[in-house]
Order: sequence, then structure tokens, then C-alpha cells
Amino acid sequence: MTTFPPLKNDLILRAARGEETERAPVWVMRQAGRYLPEFQAVRAHHSFFEICRTPALAKELTLQPIRRYSGLIDAAIIFSDILVVPQALGMEVQMNPGPHFPEPLNVPADVERLTKDVDVDKALGYVYEAITQTRQALDGEVPLIGFCGAPWTLFSYMIEGGGTKTFQKCKTWLFKYPDESKALLNRISDVCVDFLVGQIKAGAQLVQVFDSWAGELSPHHFEEFSLPSLQRISSGVRSKLAAANIPAVPMTLFPKGANSQLAQLAETAGYDVLGIDWCIEPADARVAVGGKVALQGNMDPGVLYGGREAIEREVKRMAEGFKGGKGPKAWIANLGHGITPGVNPDDLRWFFECVHKYSAA
Repeated sequence: MTTFPPLKNDLILRAARGEETERAPVWVMRQAGRYLPEFQAVRAHHSFFEICRTPALAKELTLQPIRRYSGLIDAAIIFSDILVVPQALGMEVQMNPGPHFPEPLNVPADVERLTKDVDVDKALGYVYEAITQTRQALDGEVPLIGFCGAPWTLFSYMIEGGGTKTFQKCKTWLFKYPDESKALLNRISDVCVDFLVGQIKAGAQLVQVFDSWAGELSPHHFEEFSLPSLQRISSGVRSKLAAANIPAVPMTLFPKGANSQLAQLAETAGYDVLGIDWCIEPADARVAVGGKVALQGNMDPGVLYGGREAIEREVKRMAEGFKGGKGPKAWIANLGHGITPGVNPDDLRWFFECVHKYSAA
């Protein structure tokens, strides 16, 4: 294992472990993103996946928000994409500007086209190298988050061939070919396990699993199709780390839209933190999880377009909901989904400042 500079800010690690903190740690999903002019300057000269596959460039984009918001932001998240896992499985993915799979999986027989025994470390070693370089460059300022997509969300992209509003093709699979669907979900899960373990070995201090399409399944079908693969990842990562004598790191699951499942997920999914979107009140989420896990979220990203007064009002309301009249405990402040490209970076700075103010003990 590489030796890294000592960590100066462990606020997010303490919150993820369920501890009381002096204020809520804060970061935002997609913080290394298109709303930043410095991001656009790099992106103008390089394709999206070229940046992902070039550790020095991925490191630079990861560090941009940390530089800009130094002292206000409590975690970096490696610049990458959830769709590197389908690429490791042998699928072509283009980004123009949204994701596009020229040859999606149309019927179960198409699974034969996927790489049989994926050497994840070889296929995705560029992510590990980016993590190691970034962890060194951070010099202990904040922890570094690694991540992957959840199997159900990746399965949808691989079958739909890109984003979708109807989920027609992937739901055809679930209901017409349930056994083949579960087998594919397991294959994706196993790649995710190796990928997360590799990221932790490379220096990731927390990892997050993004189930962006969790809310597209009924509770019954979420339990049948998505939950087993999420459990397979959490248990697989923990057992592989233990077998290698590597300390466990906090694991976060972001099951966007699955707010009716929070109690079950807190009880059975095997994660330390659950991310929540803005469609549930923080106090209700607290009741649902019953203190079994920490929570991350959950301001509507759209509020960032409402001006300073609206941002302050909504951060204050969010903080009151999570704190419940007490000090901040087991709460990581964030948006309820990724920041969108039109946000003024100064308005995000104000969001961070308001979180510092209103989340304080």
C-alpha cells in the first residue's frame, strides 16, 4: 500500500461512522463538473473519456473544486464515470454529450458479447492511478471518495443504449427474462466489487454506489432485482478487504427515488450511509432509518438557481430537519442529486457557507 500524507480533515469520515460532528461535512455530487469555467477550459481540449483515462487530467478536474472552495468543502470525489464498468465488460460507450451505446444488449443472447472474465485491475487501472495521484496531491486536505454505479442503473444503460424516460427495454428484460436479468445483475455486481476494492487499495477513503434509477422500480421489484446486487456489493467489498487485511472504509449507497425503501435499506443493504434525494423530508428519513445509518443529502439542486436568499432559507430548513433540535450527527450535507451545469460557482460557494453556518452545533 502507498503511504499518503496525513489527513487534516476527517469530518466526513466521522459523520459517515454515525458520530456527532461540530458541523455537517459538505460536498456535492458532480462537484468536478461543467458549472466550473476551469473545468470547461480543460474539457475544450479533451474528450470526456480521454479525461477519465488520463490520470493527470482526472486528478486536475478532481482538485478544481477543492482549490476553488478550499476550507469550505470536506471531500473530493475522483473524476470518473459510472459507465467505465460497462466498458470494462467490453461494451463501447460514447459521450456526445450524453451517454450512447452503439451496440446495446437487445436480447439475453447478446450477453455472450460481454467479456467473460474481466480483469478489472487491468481494464480500470487508470482510475486507480488517478486516485493514487489525487490522494497525494490533496496533501491530506480532505478525504477522497471513490465510486461506481449500481448494477440496476448500469443494467438499464447497457440495455437501453443510453438515458431513457420509459425504461421500456430494460423492464422488458426484468419481466420477460427475470433469470437472465438476475444473472447479468450479478455479473455487473462482481465487477463493481473488484472495482471498489481496487479503488480503496489505490487510496479512496470512502466509496459510494450510485443507484440513479432506483426510484424507477416498484418497492417489490426493487427488492427482487436491485437490492440483492447492492447487498452483494457491500458484503463482497467488506469480505475482500478483510481477507487482504485492509481496513474497511465507509460505504455510501445513493438509491435515488427509493424513499419508501429507506427503512429496509438501513436494515439490510449493508452500507454505512444512505444518500437521499429532495423528495423526502430529512426528519422523515431520520425516522425511517432509525439511527442505523448516517444520511447524506438532500437539497434540491434547483434551489441553487434561486438566489442567495432562497439558498440560505433552504439550507437552514434542511439543517433543522437533519438536526432535529440537536447537534449535527451522522449527517453529510449534499444536494439531492448532482449539481447542474448552469449554476453560478459563487452561488455554490454561498451554499457551502450557509451549510457551515446552519449545520454548526
